[in-house]
Amino acid sequence: MNGLSLLLTTFLALVIPIVMARFKVTTVPTAVAEIIVGIIMGQSALNLVTINSQLTFLSNLGVIILMFLSGMEIDFDLLKPSRTNRSRKSEAGKEVKPLLVAGLAFVGVAVFAVGLALIMKAMGLFSDVALATIIFMTVALGVVIATLKEKEILSRPIGQTVLLTAVLGEVIPLLLLTIYSSINGGDAKKLWLIVLLFAAAIFLLRRFKQPYNWFSQVTKATTQLDIRLAFFLIFALVTVAEQVGAENILGAFLAGMVMKLLEPSQATKDKLTSIGYGFFIPIFFIKTGVNLNLKLLFANPQALALLPVLVICFFLAKAPVTLVYMRYFNKRNAFAGGFLTATTITIVLPTLQVARKLKAITSTQSSAFILAAVIVCIVCPIVFNSTFKLTPADKIKEKVTILGLNTLTTTVFQDLHDSWYSVEMLTCKEENYNTYKSKIKQLQLLPDASPATIEKEDGFDTDIFVAAYHDDEINYKAALAAKRAGVKRVIARQRQAQADVVDQLRDEGIEVFAFNNVRGAMLRALIESPAVYRIITDTNNALYDVVVKNPLYTGRMLMDWDFIDEITVSRIRRGNKWISPHGSTVIEPGDELVFSGPWRDADRIHQILSQK
Repeated sequence: MNGLSLLLTTFLALVIPIVMARFKVTTVPTAVAEIIVGIIMGQSALNLVTINSQLTFLSNLGVIILMFLSGMEIDFDLLKPSRTNRSRKSEAGKEVKPLLVAGLAFVGVAVFAVGLALIMKAMGLFSDVALATIIFMTVALGVVIATLKEKEILSRPIGQTVLLTAVLGEVIPLLLLTIYSSINGGDAKKLWLIVLLFAAAIFLLRRFKQPYNWFSQVTKATTQLDIRLAFFLIFALVTVAEQVGAENILGAFLAGMVMKLLEPSQATKDKLTSIGYGFFIPIFFIKTGVNLNLKLLFANPQALALLPVLVICFFLAKAPVTLVYMRYFNKRNAFAGGFLTATTITIVLPTLQVARKLKAITSTQSSAFILAAVIVCIVCPIVFNSTFKLTPADKIKEKVTILGLNTLTTTVFQDLHDSWYSVEMLTCKEENYNTYKSKIKQLQLLPDASPATIEKEDGFDTDIFVAAYHDDEINYKAALAAKRAGVKRVIARQRQAQADVVDQLRDEGIEVFAFNNVRGAMLRALIESPAVYRIITDTNNALYDVVVKNPLYTGRMLMDWDFIDEITVSRIRRGNKWISPHGSTVIEPGDELVFSGPWRDADRIHQILSQK
């Protein structure tokens, strides 16, 4: 029977996403569906799956890997001062500092969570104020990221703000849970030893930062050194956590953060995600559903009365998020974003697991909390998707800011694909401004072209900054300032390119457009390869570049793509190497494809391949 339960669980893990895809169930997170199926197959209904040592072991490993992958989801770039302290304009036209707004929102959540926990104790529904506070503060980071990615607003001010709120709603409750378990487990004197856990994490990060690059180079199919390192980090920090009296899930979470800081390749991330969500984590979620005993819950009037109260509390705890968001974003999207942060499941389940181990909560109360979290996880993404409306700015994938208004830049402005880019132009010449202001809507007149002025006028609030002024010195200074302000891509035009200047710019990660070199290269192409020249200059059949992010098209051969006959793939850049493509070439996540084709087809294909 033990083997049958494991077989049935793995079969369910296989079938659930297939059924969801077949019936196009996209509003319910897969984790929630797995819990629901576990409830049906467990002691609450059919009783076909029973808990045994095999399922318990795999489930415990699943929750550890879940916390590890949650730690890997933390985007540390969002916490850099160059990004979080820099104001950006929201779709409502208001200045937004994502980290500040998220911090204010989460402070409100913490206050409301304490208040709701005290009210529940006063009503006699749940007496453990600290545990209830921790649970009400949590946010399901994984669900939030998946939902924001689907809307393609992660890089927008509201997307970054919601994401940072979710990060706080995962990290802070997890730290509080560690303190809670140390105090209630009788190990309060060991609380200071948790510092050793963080010290161990920092040591491992510093120790493996350099070797990791070497691991990536020498790894092969039969060694998979990157994956072996990941599991070493997990068990090393889990072991340290248990030795100092902390919860193993905190160790796993820190291991994920360390792995993230090592900057693993997309292929490594995909392999770790495949191992976790492909096998171990579904077992944890299904077992969670199997463990629920709804018969006892519905037979207990006091526990049954707790369920609707918990659902309401989960929503009310995140009300401050909506109130804070409404000060910075349009009310409709602020409500949707605040509602999304009420989603909670990934930290709630480990928290309840710890609470049951400490005997701080009964099995029936735990079932009520889990069922309430499941209900919230079903409702929140549905409300968000039906309420949130993309603005025209949100639909543009990248914002380009061009400094300098001249014949070259105006031609580029006209030719850039308006479905892919939102272009803003800056000039400090009033004559040029008066000439072009009727033709270029996003044209701004600056008092001067100094970096301080550009930053003051939000010129560095962009994805791509192009310094294309006639003066090389202005371009040099503006490009350096843009890079230091955290702009993702910076391009500097150099009319009279000097080797040392070009080298310095490139060392800073700035791309250099050397005008004379480009003109010479184009003339040489026309002489030596007229067909290549025609492809580059053809407005109907042009060359395009796209980084493949869509998991539906990675891990597959080019010949298996459904639209491969509509384009011609010329080259593939993988890491620092160029690959000559063949029909049997297997595309990996992060591959950069150079392809040609009619612009209408290329537009659609570019959007498909670049989706995450």
